[in-house]
Amino acid sequence: MPIKVSIVEDNEQLRGTLARLISRADGFQCVSQYPTAEAALEGLPKDRPQVVLMDINLPGLNGVECVRRLKQAAPDIAAVMLTAYEDTENIFNALAAGAAGYLLKRAPRAELLQAIREVHRGGSPMTTDIARKVVQSFQKPDPAPQPGAALSAREQEVLDYLSQGFLYKEIADKIGISYETVHTYIRRIYEKLQVRTRTEAVAKFLRR
Repeated sequence: MPIKVSIVEDNEQLRGTLARLISRADGFQCVSQYPTAEAALEGLPKDRPQVVLMDINLPGLNGVECVRRLKQAAPDIAAVMLTAYEDTENIFNALAAGAAGYLLKRAPRAELLQAIREVHRGGSPMTTDIARKVVQSFQKPDPAPQPGAALSAREQEVLDYLSQGFLYKEIADKIGISYETVHTYIRRIYEKLQVRTRTEAVAKFLRR
């Protein structure tokens, strides 16, 4: 069975060249072509290609956002980004959005077809520099949240009432919100302060 490929590229000449290359190669079939992300998002879920070649710099919605939305609508379609330059930041963003790999538009014919085969087999064609950046993004520890720093004005107001000993219902009456909303604010306060009890929350509040 041939590998079904779709192309999303705003340059009509390049789009046609890619389509002819894929259609004439053994083991490949070009099932559709689109000049914009908007048109691709409408058509690709119906076309059901196995691999889509996606230009990064599209007019209107860009290729990165197109991949992000496509992965939600049709997660089985593997996207390979097409780019004229090795723009590390854009390529990394595309991979983070769900792209399987990327290709330079000037890549030789054999390299392009090999990359499509690799993606179809579950691989991720990319350079060492990009691969290293992807790995580092997973190894980077999340910064420790600063207690109280991210509390909103309303959350701080609720915490202030808690520190004064008011009950949830009394806080709701004081601020003019529902009892359930007070519960929601307190849950968020506990999460942000990394505490589990009212006493711990108040203690952190009073130490600030």
